[in-house]
Formats: sequence, C-alpha cells, structure tokens
Amino acid sequence: MLDWLIIGGGIHGVHVAARLIGEADVDVDGIRIVDPGARLLARWRVQTATTGMTHLRSPSVHHLDMKPWSLREFAGNPEERAPGVFAPPLDRPALSLFNAHSDQVVRRFGLAERHVRARAEASAVDRNAVRVRLSTGRELAARRLVLAVGASEQRAWPSWAPVAAARIHHIFEPGFDGWPSAPETVAVVGGGISAGQVALRLVNEGHRVHLVSRHALRRHQYDWEPGWLGPKRMSAFLDEPCSERRRALVAAARHRGSVPPDVEVALREAIASEEIRWHEGEVDALARREGPLQMRFAGGATLEVDRVLLATGFVSKRPGGTLVDRLAASAALRAAPCGYPIVDAALRWHRRIYV
Repeated sequence: MLDWLIIGGGIHGVHVAARLIGEADVDVDGIRIVDPGARLLARWRVQTATTGMTHLRSPSVHHLDMKPWSLREFAGNPEERAPGVFAPPLDRPALSLFNAHSDQVVRRFGLAERHVRARAEASAVDRNAVRVRLSTGRELAARRLVLAVGASEQRAWPSWAPVAAARIHHIFEPGFDGWPSAPETVAVVGGGISAGQVALRLVNEGHRVHLVSRHALRRHQYDWEPGWLGPKRMSAFLDEPCSERRRALVAAARHRGSVPPDVEVALREAIASEEIRWHEGEVDALARREGPLQMRFAGGATLEVDRVLLATGFVSKRPGGTLVDRLAASAALRAAPCGYPIVDAALRWHRRIYV
C-alpha cells in the first residue's frame, strides 16, 4: 500500500512529488509516479525542443524546487554566468538551465527511482484505497491519488487537415519526425508562441516559411494575467459558486494563441524582411497531390507548400479520458458541466483524490 500515487510525470507531477518529500516529510518509499515516458519530464523535453524554444515564457521564480530563488542560486554567481542564462523581462531562464535544474530536483529527491514506466488505464476508489491498473497488467493501491494529467495527448487538429497523411504533421504528435531534411517550402499553422517559435526555427534552418493564422499577432507576456496568482483576480473567482460561470471566467482569462513580446518582435522583423510570409485567414481545405500540397483559404486564395506543420495547440476539454470517467463513476464524484472535477480549496475531489 503506497501513501501517494501520482499519475503524470510532467512538470506538475514532479513538483508535487518534490513538495510531498521536501515540504510535507512524506517517506520517499511511499510515493510512486506513473508515467509512460522513458524518464520523468520526457514529454516536456521533447515538446520544448521541437519548438526551438531557447528561454521559458515564465520568470526565474517558477521552477520545480522548493525555494523561490533556487533556480537563480543553481545558476551560480551572476558575475560568472555565461551570457543569455537569463533573458528579460523578469529573468526568464534558458531552457537548458531550467532542464538542468529540474534534473537536480529529480536526483535530490530520488524521484527517478519512484518512476513507474507505464500508462494508467483504469482506476477506482473503495473504502481503503484508490486502485490503479497499469498497461503492464500490474495494479497499484494507494491511500491518496494525485491526478497530474495534462492536455498534451489532446492535440487540436483542424478539420481540413487529414490525419496520418504524408507531409502533414502536428508538432506535438508522439514521435514527431516531420522536420524537412532538405530546404522546403513549409506552412506553419497557428497563431501562438509554439507556431511563432517553430516558424523562426525553420527560417534559421534555411527553409521558406509561411505562417498561417486565423488572427493577427496577439502580444501578451503570459497566456494569463499574473493577478490570477493572488487575490486580485482569484477573490471574485472563489466567490463564484456556479461551476459554469467559473468555466466562463477561466475561458475569458486565457490569452490563447498569444506570443510574448520577444517572439512578436522576432516574427515582425522576419515578416518585414519576407523571411516569413504571413497569411491571416481561415483554411477551408487542403488538396494532396504528387507535388506540392495546396491550401485553400475561405476567401478563395490558395497557397502551395511542400509540407504543413500544425502548431495548433491542444483542445481545452478535461484530460484523462476514460481513466478519469471510471474513477468518477466508482465513487459518484461530482463534475462540472464542462467535465472538470468539482474540488475543494485543497484541490480534493475525494478524501483520497487530489487533482
């Protein structure tokens, strides 16, 4: 019987495990993290590397360790740091630094040894425990379960783009291998930070790049206002009893499809110099032929490219699929109309389940 079982070995799952050990004094042997990746944070590493990200969008106080200044201390003496370790504004860390610091957190708390490499396929709660069946056939039982599953398996795929077609890829699909091996004309579809970073990466690699977005560039440092970290924004949200109105507040607060100022400046410079060709509009259809792929826009215009890379992000429906459905059914757990769990102030969905 485990004390804590965490489903999800990404940013949140790893941080929760570190907090339980480093702050709540939970015995490390009583914790397991279930994730199908070859290592903890595997999906994070692959997806950030794919975009060509150099620095995080978030400031240096956002990381996986306990103390706010841990990442800055890990970076060493400011006078001896290499250039570009932190970027303005708010000292955004280089991705390489963030990953190295995350590795240190994993080592210090012995989390790699707590990693169960498998997929959680079914779960149910009874009087004594939460039981989880794994893809390996094994079953784990724990006194408390943490659902740290993200939306990374729920890729937003436009209806006009055929699935599993040659030369058409979503940049976050498992095993993504859609990069051109020789100079090509590539359409990057999307209007957010990932699309912008991928377009800039392709330019640097010598390709002819078209950036296709349904909207103009939207400039925001973050994809939500920092006031949501404290009472300025959270007070009204917490006072709202209706889960549907809460969902509407969340949807309105998100700056979906936005780019931070540094990416916006780089994109505008590349567009002005015609290194990136900008196309704003809805794509209606895509025709596949032996030669170029032809994209047709709602206004009738067409664009011929060798390859289409979808940087369209993820859908916002509740993650977890049937795993979470069955868990909810096993204990008649309450969910909002949007499907997300209705939890208390400690993020408890049940006395044994946290999200």
